[in-house]
Amino acid sequence: MLMTILDGSIVTVAMPAIQSDLGFTPVGLSWVVNAYLIAFGSLLLLAGRLGDLLGRRRMFLAGTAVFTAASLLAGVATSPGVLIAARFLQGAGSAMSSAVGLGILVTLFTEPRERARAIAVFSFTGAAGASLGQVLGGLLTDALAWNWIFFINLPIGLATLLVALRALPADRGVGLGAGADVLGAALVTTGLMTGIYAVVKIEEYGAGSAHTLGLGALALALLAGFLVRQAKAANPLMPLRILRSRSVSGANAVQMLMVAALFSFQILVALYLQKVLGYGAAGTGLAMLPAAAVIGAVSLGVSARLIARFGERNVLLTGLVLLVGVLGLLARVPVRASYATDLLPVMLLAAGFGLALPALTSLAMSGAEEKDAGLASGLFNTTQQIGMALGIAVLSTLAATRTESLTAAGRPAAEALTGGYRLAFAVGAGLLLAALALAFTVLRAPGRPGAPSPAQNTETAAGTGMRTGTETGAERRTEARAAEAESPAPESPAPTAA
Repeated sequence: MLMTILDGSIVTVAMPAIQSDLGFTPVGLSWVVNAYLIAFGSLLLLAGRLGDLLGRRRMFLAGTAVFTAASLLAGVATSPGVLIAARFLQGAGSAMSSAVGLGILVTLFTEPRERARAIAVFSFTGAAGASLGQVLGGLLTDALAWNWIFFINLPIGLATLLVALRALPADRGVGLGAGADVLGAALVTTGLMTGIYAVVKIEEYGAGSAHTLGLGALALALLAGFLVRQAKAANPLMPLRILRSRSVSGANAVQMLMVAALFSFQILVALYLQKVLGYGAAGTGLAMLPAAAVIGAVSLGVSARLIARFGERNVLLTGLVLLVGVLGLLARVPVRASYATDLLPVMLLAAGFGLALPALTSLAMSGAEEKDAGLASGLFNTTQQIGMALGIAVLSTLAATRTESLTAAGRPAAEALTGGYRLAFAVGAGLLLAALALAFTVLRAPGRPGAPSPAQNTETAAGTGMRTGTETGAERRTEARAAEAESPAPESPAPTAA
């Protein structure tokens, strides 16, 4: 997970060196990023379902192998075409491995508190990868060469394969006969690929252009055809029953809004630090390090305990409130900012992400049956990638448009840039408020301790501890507390960062 998320951002700092060395055109250079994002985002849902059918361990190993081999190809690339093809293969490998990651976790860790800790570690590695990518990319490019941002994946990928072969138990999957919907696979993959392509090209063509609107309409038509197909197919690729769970559908919708909003924090804050305040690449990384530190500390140190005590929904709402504070403060950031008074509080409030993401992940997986765990994992990762793509396109376009208008009005460059960033931060805060309202109204509130629950009579899915889609994480905690009251056991220590 760390390698997959890190690879999405590590390349951005090295792009000038890649362009100079391989002779990319300015337009062609964007495909070093876009090829990865399009393959990754569009293949997640298909990979997740194939993991359920063929075995999640098998899909994880195959995806890690593809990603590692593609990293070697990218590192030795001597032409733009080879590098873009390698990046597409990297995205495909990432989709194959990450789509089943959550499915593996929720089937191996069945006790609620243990599962919450496992998901907290999973969420932490994702946040760490996003935070480390740009800093590590700059260091490797300056100290060695751009090729090493890809070569660094080789020892990590090989080590992952060796550990996974020993640590992950074999699973057979339910077989292709239970869901080999070729037409559905073609519709959803083509629809997602078309839609993500349209989104990432908004900045080039404009949101109201015929290119964007035409591809957007085509993507919606393909995805609508996929849903119709799933409602009628005997063995659907994505059984629509998974969307009937309010935990699954609500958590995915909240995540899309949250991730789209927080893109403005990850990318635009870095641009503000460099273009307005004059920070260098290393200084920018150090300035944003407190955010990564508090996210990691909260994810690993307290999120699982808070979820066990107060429930996923309450922890999620608290995290979203803190994140609204992050973007609300950034929407007022001055042109001449003091790091200690204007930016450090923002970095510390980013701890809300360490609360929100583990709680959201647990909610998104809580309504899935064991046989659909890979599908639920793939769906959760798909909405994450769609949210990122929308954040990239919409918020950066808004910032650029506002900056251009202020520049045309005669404002100084730093003031115009800051005005653009403020607008993007304000829109991001609005998206987070919408996510907060959706989480409050759609996601179920925890039941009263000791109160009877409809899920108390729900049978456990064969040998896994997974529940049917009608049971929420809160209901499982009620049962767990009752069991602990009868047979108290010492609590296992929380995992610590290495």
